[in-house]
Formats: sequence, C-alpha cells, structure tokens
Amino acid sequence: MTEWFESVAQAQHRARKRLPASVYSALVAGSERGLTASDNTAAFGELGFAPHVAGLFDERDLSTTLMGQPLSFPVMISPTGVQAVHPDGEVAVARAAAARGISMGLSLFASKPIEEVVAANPQTFFQVHWVGSRELLGHMLDRARAAGAVGLILTMDWSFSEGRDWGSPVIPERLDVRATIRLAPEVLARPRWLARWACAGAYPDLTAPNLAPPGGPAPTFFAAYREWMSTPLPSWEDIAWLREQWGGPFMLKGISRIDDALLAVDAGVTAISVSNHGGNNLDGSPASIRVLPAIAEAVGDQVEIALDGGIRRGSDVAKALALGARAVLIGRAYLWGLAANGQAGVENVLDILRGGLDSTVLGLGHSSVHTLGPTDVVVPPGFTRTNQLPGWVYPTPIGVRDTEQRG
Repeated sequence: MTEWFESVAQAQHRARKRLPASVYSALVAGSERGLTASDNTAAFGELGFAPHVAGLFDERDLSTTLMGQPLSFPVMISPTGVQAVHPDGEVAVARAAAARGISMGLSLFASKPIEEVVAANPQTFFQVHWVGSRELLGHMLDRARAAGAVGLILTMDWSFSEGRDWGSPVIPERLDVRATIRLAPEVLARPRWLARWACAGAYPDLTAPNLAPPGGPAPTFFAAYREWMSTPLPSWEDIAWLREQWGGPFMLKGISRIDDALLAVDAGVTAISVSNHGGNNLDGSPASIRVLPAIAEAVGDQVEIALDGGIRRGSDVAKALALGARAVLIGRAYLWGLAANGQAGVENVLDILRGGLDSTVLGLGHSSVHTLGPTDVVVPPGFTRTNQLPGWVYPTPIGVRDTEQRG
C-alpha cells in the first residue's frame, strides 16, 4: 500500500521525485512556450457538468469498442517512445493494459520489440510514422502482421519542432563512458531509479528495435529520428496507400482541423485521433478538447473518433465522450504511473481513471457511457475552436486535387 497513489497528480509527483531530472523533463516537455501542453489540461477545467440528483442507476456499463477491439472502459494506451522510466518499459504497460481490459498502443520508437509487447497484450496496435522508403514501411507492416498487431496507428501530429523555451534535456546518442560520467550526478541523486535498473541487470536502451531493417541491427533512437526527419513528407495519397497496404483497422492520429478530418475520412481510415501530440506539435494550437466538438459534428458517424491530450481524471474522459469522442488515449498519465511503481503503477492509474469515470456517469444519470452527450456538459462561451470560416468550402476528394491543394 505504500506504493499506492490516489490521483494521477500524485503519480506525477512521485515520478518527479524518482526520475533523473533529464528523464522527467523529457516527459513533461512541450514545444516552445508550452502553451498547447498547458491548454490541453487547463481546458478540461473550463468545462462543467449538469448532474442529476434522482433516478440514478445502480449499475453502469463503461465498456465500448474502438477499431473493433473491446475496451472494458473507453481508455486506450497512447504510443510513446523510449520508455526509459522503468526497465520493463512497454511490456509492463502492455501487461497492465491487458489486466484492465484495454488496448495497447506501441510506438515505432519503443524500447521493446513488438513481438514481446503483443505477447503481453494481444490487443496491441502498432504505431508508425512516415519514415524511410515505402519498402521500409512495407517491411514494418509485415513484421507487425506477423507479430499479431490488431491495427495500425499513423501518427502525423508532429511538426519537427525542437524548440523549448526552458531548454530540452540533453539525451545521449549512446550510454557510453562519456555520457555516463556526464549524467552520473543526476542519476546518483535518484538511487531508487538506479537500483531498479541494477536489479534488472540492464541500462536504458536507446535503440529502436522496431525500426531494424531486414537482417540488420536496430538503429539508435537518434539515428532513427534523423532518418524520419529527412524522409520526404507524405501526401494524402501516401496516407491512403499506407492504409491500403495495411488492410485492417487504421487510425490517423493528429487531427485538429475539420478539413483534415474530412480528408482522413476520404482516405478510408477507420478512426481518427483528435490530438496535438501532447503539446509537442505547433505551439499555440488549441487544446484537443476545444476542437473536438466541431470535428465530431463535421464527420458524424463516418469514422470513429478518439481524443488524445490532457486526460488526467475519469471526469475528463466523460467530458471527451460527451463532446463526441468514442474513447480517449492517455500518454503522460500512464508514464508517471510506470515511473512510480512499474506495472502496478500503470494499473493504479487506470483504476483511478475508471473509478472517476464511473462516478461521473453515475452523477450524470446514465447507465452507459454510450448515452453521454452535449447536454451533460456546461460549455462556456468561446470555449470551442474551429478553423471553419464563413464561406468555407469542403476539401476536394483525393485523386481530384492538384498538388497545390494538398495538405
């Protein structure tokens, strides 16, 4: 019980106390001034509820599905790379998600190979970025299929912004002698974190095993990152091609505009995630929850909608569902749980979110998450954001636009 915590905020506090400064800083960093990262969480606090006091339901059904996978409650693990906060990394997260009956998202830049993660959670979705050649992408898709991944997540909400007004942590290419000496003071200041790795007989792995070419070694994280940054940027036709190559459930992550949402529908995706990469895309972009209502109204039931960004409480999940999401993806919240107490810490975070969601559904007078709607939420004037202006015209479908219309 000494490792148990009552809130995601408490998990974050413990993570900060237990992680080396550079590792913790990498978790909380947002682009430039951090305006979007801050707004992702602050925006939920601007929304209120309209609760009932009688006629409530003794039992609530929190279950749903997303991209064909059953979820015991509408939360999914969002893919995050290089989980050096704990030796078990993505495998511990996958096990925790499986224990709580939800799906796992595995990053292309993960520290654990997809085969190990799928073995820990058969409901694993593999995330890719548009990196390298079509041949390399095809190889990664073949490997994901062979491993048993149930779907694909293409992450596009990243603008290659490296600026941090408060400075980015210096992460080494490899943990060689020089890097070890430089990082020693902050690592020695966190003996429990160091002891975890010592007991595991390992050290933080800064390679990307899921980006290994056929028959070749895994590149370092930064080598893979540089290849990604040097890859020509994809068009909507490229996205449609990748979706066709996969041929199964396919999420496009990073939607924050109505026109992009409609183009994603046109590309044939199964689901979209309304997201700004946790505030790591263009700083000054609105919080995901602010743009969700307009996007949900525009696409209707043509595609499943998830929301990613700023989820810290079960009540936040309820607000996202009420405004049009089918489920939410969480990132920093489970990483703090992982840092605080490994697999048990991730399960702790998931239990907190589930409990908070159940209490909210009860108070709002519903028997199921599927009946949550806009009338349950008090939305203040000026809360929502949209890129749709007077005279706005729907985008031209794929195959008709010329080069100047792309994007």
